[in-house]
Amino acid sequence: MDSLDTTPISLDVRLEFSRAAVEVIARRIGVRLLHIKGETLDGALRPGKRSGTDVDVLADPSCMSELHSQMLQNGWSVYSSFLDGSPFGHAQTYHHPEWGYLDLHRRFPGIGIPDQEAFEVLWPDHGTYSAAGVECSISSVDAQAVLFVLNAARDLDALAAEARALWAGQSDDERVRRSRLVRRLRAEVAFAAALGDLERYRRRREYLLWKTVSQGGSRTDEWWGRIKAAPTVGAALRTAARAPRVNRAALAHELGREPRARDVMLAFLRRIGTALRESLGLRGRS
Repeated sequence: MDSLDTTPISLDVRLEFSRAAVEVIARRIGVRLLHIKGETLDGALRPGKRSGTDVDVLADPSCMSELHSQMLQNGWSVYSSFLDGSPFGHAQTYHHPEWGYLDLHRRFPGIGIPDQEAFEVLWPDHGTYSAAGVECSISSVDAQAVLFVLNAARDLDALAAEARALWAGQSDDERVRRSRLVRRLRAEVAFAAALGDLERYRRRREYLLWKTVSQGGSRTDEWWGRIKAAPTVGAALRTAARAPRVNRAALAHELGREPRARDVMLAFLRRIGTALRESLGLRGRS
C-alpha cells in the first residue's frame, strides 16, 4: 500500500516511528491502545516472520472519535473508512506522508461480543513493546495467539499452515487457556474457519460469511453472508441497504482521482449487473 507519496525512509524505521507516533497521540489524550500484528507478535508464535507493510492498533472503542480528531490534527488523513475497508467494518486506514499507513481497529474480525466488551477482555495482562523508544501496550501472548489464528481465517493461502501449526504445537495448558478465551470472545466460527473445522458451525448465523471469506465466493455470497451474520434485524436491514451502494473511496483509488457523478453511476450499474449475473448463476446451479 505505497501508492501515495511517502518520504523515502526505510520500511522498518517507518513502521517503528508510525507506531510511536500514534502511541504518543493516544497517550496525550488518555486513549488506551493495543498494538497488534507485525513486530509486536511474540517470537514464539511466529519466529522470523513478524514484519508487515503497515501498523495495526486496536483502540478503546469509546474513544474512537477523539483519537480520529487528533490524528487528523497531526498530519494523518483517512485513506479508507470503516465502512469501505472490509465486510466487517473493523478498521479505518490512515496515511501519513512520513510514516505511511496505519490501520485503526475498533474491533477484530471474528470476535462476536460487542466491541467495548471485547476490548476490556483483551486489555488486562497486556505487555509492552518499545517502538522508537516509546513504550506501547500489546496484548498478552495468549491473546496474540488467538488473534493470529482469527486473522488467518481471512488469509488462508498465506497463514493457514502457520496458524494450524501454532495450534497443534502449543502445550495442553496453553490450549485450555486459549480455547477459553476463544469462547469468551464468542469467536468460535472464525476460529474454526482458520483451522479447517468450519462445517461444525454451519447452523450459526456467521457461517456463510466466514465460508465466503475463508474459502472464496462471489460478492453476492459475501453480502448475503453479511446480512445473515448481522446480530439484529435492524443491523441486517442496514447492511442490505448498503449492498448496492458504490464504495466511493475504492472507486477514487481505482481512478486515481475523486469520482464524478458519471463515474459513480457507471460503477453502480456495473455493481447491479454483477449481482444479477451472480444471482442467475447461483439459480442455475441450484
